[in-house]
Amino acid sequence: MTTTFPDVSISTERLVLRPFEDADIPAHIEMMNDEPVIAWTSAPCPYTTRDAEEWVRGIAPAERTEGRGLVLAVTEFLTQRLVGLARLQNTNWRTRATEISYVTAPWARGEGYATESVLAVAQWLFRDQTFERIELRTAADNTAAQQVAQKAGCISEGVLRNAWIARTQTESGGWTDIRTDLIVWSLLPEDLEGVADQMADAGGYGSYTDWN
Repeated sequence: MTTTFPDVSISTERLVLRPFEDADIPAHIEMMNDEPVIAWTSAPCPYTTRDAEEWVRGIAPAERTEGRGLVLAVTEFLTQRLVGLARLQNTNWRTRATEISYVTAPWARGEGYATESVLAVAQWLFRDQTFERIELRTAADNTAAQQVAQKAGCISEGVLRNAWIARTQTESGGWTDIRTDLIVWSLLPEDLEGVADQMADAGGYGSYTDWN
């Protein structure tokens, strides 16, 4: 049984999802130091050049080679600029299930890139990798992440109470940890029927089938 994902690049009409490269490091640092990213992820704060180098050269590729998942840089097709990331983790190869998370850079928000990348990865997983379930977990107050899940056709399954540590900014400008609930979402192959077509009609894109 296969227990690692292939070294893959996935293209849509607007995006290319590919492994991280050293050239992504400056934009990755800027993205990870953005306030909403600090608030809702467990990434180091502040996010330094050393953190980015460890991510690009070690953590991200190891996620795939060690069988846990897959990390893809999300870039604009035309400009090749980094606009986010999509990460598969906690992969169960026996049940063909995995968990997806995503980050969008502040300069790319409002364009539907996160939803587009989730749909692209989902179609690749279901059609090419014969996966049967994708799970998402969003913090209870992270409405932007929840909107992405809804637009991608995910179904809300329930709440994990007090299950995540987020961050909130203090009056002095620093950050402090706070506990929060997680909303659990799932996406199955049948949930994708018609979703990509609806996104294409709404946003002028919809090709999620080009990968190698």
